[in-house]
Amino acid sequence: MPDTKPVQYRIVDRSGASNGDERARVVEALLATPARIEPKYFYDELGCALYGAICRLPEYYPTRTEVALFREHRSDIADAVGRGRQFVDLGAGDCCKAEAWLPFMSPARYIAVDIAGPEIERALARMAPDFPEVEMIGVVADFSAGLPIDDLLDARGVTFFYPGSSIGNFMPADAIAFLKTVRVQCSRRAGSGLLIGVDGKKAKSVLDAAYDDALGVTAAFNRNALLHLNTKYGFDFDLDGFAHRGFYNDREGRVEMHLEALRAQTVNLGGRSRAFTAGERIHTENSYKYRPDEFARLLRDAGFTSVRNWSSPDGGYFVFYAA
Repeated sequence: MPDTKPVQYRIVDRSGASNGDERARVVEALLATPARIEPKYFYDELGCALYGAICRLPEYYPTRTEVALFREHRSDIADAVGRGRQFVDLGAGDCCKAEAWLPFMSPARYIAVDIAGPEIERALARMAPDFPEVEMIGVVADFSAGLPIDDLLDARGVTFFYPGSSIGNFMPADAIAFLKTVRVQCSRRAGSGLLIGVDGKKAKSVLDAAYDDALGVTAAFNRNALLHLNTKYGFDFDLDGFAHRGFYNDREGRVEMHLEALRAQTVNLGGRSRAFTAGERIHTENSYKYRPDEFARLLRDAGFTSVRNWSSPDGGYFVFYAA
């Protein structure tokens, strides 16, 4: 028999800047020294699929470690967070991480926020029939530049959910600024807080392997940012002209991802050009790693006053709840 359960969700586009403004920022970042590409350009349709594959790689421990940690402490975390509130999923992607929490949190409203609009629309279409009692909203936005959802929330408490150690993509000062934005939203609604996954510092060999896997999926994911820019803005990057470099920078406490030019080449950026020498790199991502005391300090610097955490058995991954 066909599924007759109602499908109730809506998509709100808050992506903001005009295409021309966004394109100008991309070009300026590529003309800078060193050249840069923002990590959000990983996540077109192909990039989302590649990231899903990365999460299943044997070298990439964060996803399975976080899933196991959530499973072990599910009841305790749900008790700390509370039930029946609004639930905001930051960087929702395919929404699978949040979906596992919905039966335990019993939220009245679920808001999935991500720059990849088609990905969250597919996810909500899949989830909505199974949770007809939950109001579902997808918000297309680059929330690293702001959190444009205040008008979508009511006076009830809200849980902000930011799993996957994605906070590591922010420079520490920018992480504090982002956490302050979340804290301001929390301060407007009693009983609100942030549930966030954080990757810990560990052996360089483990981190290097996690971000430069033997199969080359992370390399394809990194180079796909060039393909995305070619498609979106009409650039002419030669994907075979750049190699993936992913490694842990112990001094900075972060994993770095770069695309390294394999030969001297000039890239057309649509009216402007950028010459790359052999060995020159485009910086595409940072992933900061934290000790638990370091991250607790960031949360307190952002204005959170109540901080709890749960850790994986090896002490290398953490989940914090800050209120």
